[in-house]
Amino acid sequence: MVHQVLYRALVSTKWLAESIRTGKLGPGLRVLDASWYSPGTREARKEYLERHVPGASFFDIEECRDTASPYEMMLPSEAGFAEYVGRLGISNHTHVVVYDGDHLGSFYAPRVWWMFRVFGHRTVSVLNGGFRNWLKEGHPVTSEPSRPEPAVFKATLDRSLLKTYEQVLENLESKRFQLVDSRSQGRFLGTEPEPDAVGLDSGHIRGAVNMPFMDFLTEDGFEKGPEELRALFQTKKVDLSQPLIATCRKGVTACHVALAAYLCGKPDVAVYDGSWSEWFRRAPPESRVSQGRSEKA
Repeated sequence: MVHQVLYRALVSTKWLAESIRTGKLGPGLRVLDASWYSPGTREARKEYLERHVPGASFFDIEECRDTASPYEMMLPSEAGFAEYVGRLGISNHTHVVVYDGDHLGSFYAPRVWWMFRVFGHRTVSVLNGGFRNWLKEGHPVTSEPSRPEPAVFKATLDRSLLKTYEQVLENLESKRFQLVDSRSQGRFLGTEPEPDAVGLDSGHIRGAVNMPFMDFLTEDGFEKGPEELRALFQTKKVDLSQPLIATCRKGVTACHVALAAYLCGKPDVAVYDGSWSEWFRRAPPESRVSQGRSEKA
């Protein structure tokens, strides 16, 4: 395991509320609402416009991605990411705090946390408890859109935190990395369908271990403590002293695995960006495992 001083991956609602109250928001501290919801359920941008943490900008994960890719939610280019976050007033010297409005307390925020880290930005944190607990605790909200002064951000891709299809395929033989899938057990096993998916059966990459991301969160929507998180990894026989790849359907909840490991002192978990969305469409059939009727492997 890498021994280094890690930047705090979580900030509390109390800390953020106090930072806003004392006028700390600005070029040195920016807040992002990274909410995203399945089509036909909730409208993230509309909800942001109705109420959000004062000073927060809306981070549209549909915009800040590789829109030319046939797979879901793939990373944008260095230039694309730099231009997008620069427009939100974020420079390489900004502490970025990310939250979302999911009822679980956190869903998409860890993906944006990881995106900043994979593009070389260390000073980024997730709001522990999310907007759900911000509201529950009675902290201020506003409908006023933020208009931050644009900044210059230089993105440098850290390839050690990112895995490609080819690298995961090679790992089937070399087994240099442990592989953890963060989807629900039913989707992992192939006994439940992938939600809102056309032409995408459920199942998993051969050799993967299942750790549903919801297990990292308390019922109240907060991240569990390091001791509880370590116990979860140990129960699944995942060795945090060894290399680890996180995967899911589209590289979003896999970032919860990266965050949980980071909170245990392991900052080097790589995310397979294409995840099952890409693997199902490209990988040899024998590398796909499913108990469902449509997949024999």
